[in-house]
Parts: sequence; C-alpha cells; structure tokens
Amino acid sequence: MTMWLRCALHAHTTRSDGELEPEELIAQYEAAGFDVLAITDHWIRTEAESTEGLLVIPSSELSCRLPDWPDTHLLGFGIAHPYWTGLVPGEFSIDGVAGIEVFNAGCELETGRGVATVHWDDLLERGARCFAIAADDSHHGDLDSRFAWVWARVGKRSVDAVLEALATGSFYSSTGPEIHEVRVDDGAVEVRCTPCQRVTLCSRRQRGSSVSFGPAGYKHRGEILAESDGITAARLTIPPHVPYTRVEVVDEHGRRAWTNPLWP
Repeated sequence: MTMWLRCALHAHTTRSDGELEPEELIAQYEAAGFDVLAITDHWIRTEAESTEGLLVIPSSELSCRLPDWPDTHLLGFGIAHPYWTGLVPGEFSIDGVAGIEVFNAGCELETGRGVATVHWDDLLERGARCFAIAADDSHHGDLDSRFAWVWARVGKRSVDAVLEALATGSFYSSTGPEIHEVRVDDGAVEVRCTPCQRVTLCSRRQRGSSVSFGPAGYKHRGEILAESDGITAARLTIPPHVPYTRVEVVDEHGRRAWTNPLWP
C-alpha cells in the first residue's frame, strides 16, 4: 500500500536566520496539514523531534563557490533558488547535480525570482538526471510559508521512506494543483489532475505539446480527455527524438505543479 505525504523541504528557524523557534515552526506546519518538514538552517544541523502528525528531517543549507558566483546556496537535496542567486543557465556544470529548486516561494515573494524552470530545462537538455522540488524557504512564519511543497509517494510513513522517494524521484512538486496520475502510453503521456487551465508536456527547446481550457482553448499536439471546471484529464503527444519530457499544469489562479522528468 502506498501513500502520498505533503513535504515542506526548505525552512529556517532561530538557529540561523528564521524568526520561529524549531518547536514553533513544527507546530505551524503540522497545523497547516503537512506530513513532513525538513529544517534547513544555514550551516547547522537543527535536531528536533518528530510529532505524532509531522515527520521532522534535520537538514541544512550550505554555501558553495561556482566560477564567477562566490555565494551559491546548496540544500541537502540539491541547488537552492538558482534564479535568485544569479546562476546563468549553461554556465555551471551538470556534474553531481542531483536536484534543483524549480520554485522558491520566498524568492518569488521578495524579488520575483523564484521560478527556475529555465535552469532546470537547461540541466536536463545537457544530460543531467536531475529532479526538482518546490519549497517555501520560510524565514518569517505565516508570511512566507505554505506556498509550495512536494508530494512524496511512499510505502510507509517514515523519514527513510521520504528520503528514498526524494532520491529516486518518486514525488512531484506543487504550489496548489494535484496530479493524480501520469501514464506513458503509445507515444503519448496521459495526465489526470485537479481542474486546471493548461496542461503542458515540456521538453527540449521548441519541442512539446499542450492543451488549454475554454471555448478558445489553444491545443498543440494534444487533446483534452475530461473536463470539470477545467481540464481534469489530457493526452499529450511526445515529440520524437527528445532526451526527456516533464509535465506542468496551471490552475485558474496561476498556481502550478511539476512532475519529475520522464526519460526514454
């Protein structure tokens, strides 16, 4: 039997530059209905006890140096907020990159530099086997939390199971929409999700397919299979000779969800 756990994977406490004590942060995310919280204080491993409702993972956010970028941040899971940091796609090595933040809520709220799909697609086009997470990067309690998360598919409710899901890509990221099923079938990807305005199969540059909702909805190499106040199922054609595909959905409020890459 499998289950889905809602995970907050980037948050800070008073042990570094956050405003809440670890116990306060834990209580906040537990009350908000999260199942997992990774505490990622800067340069320190903050230990805190899990509760009955919330698994707590001690992690950290580190700084590292890349050519021309002296202060790049690295989570225990991979590269953090690359757009906010100033990383330029194509100018950093793909070697050893296990993951990237495709969305960082704090950076989006502060400077409009929270979305990193360009950086992610660049890594994937260059051959990286790279997953992506969405996260709050919470520092200020209620003001910058509960905006982004990961849904991890696990066989049991444990820290080890969550870490295994993150390592193997058995998860997807979201700021709102839910993706119920993704299935590859005969040269196409079928997607089932909560009602959305657009469902897109992203791939290498100039390649992909998409469907949009509404009487004038634009369709490119795809078809809508079911509707209910939005698209709830779609079939998207996989372009030929592409190194990867990934699915992205957008709801009526502009909130997004991203699958991990589907490799041939």
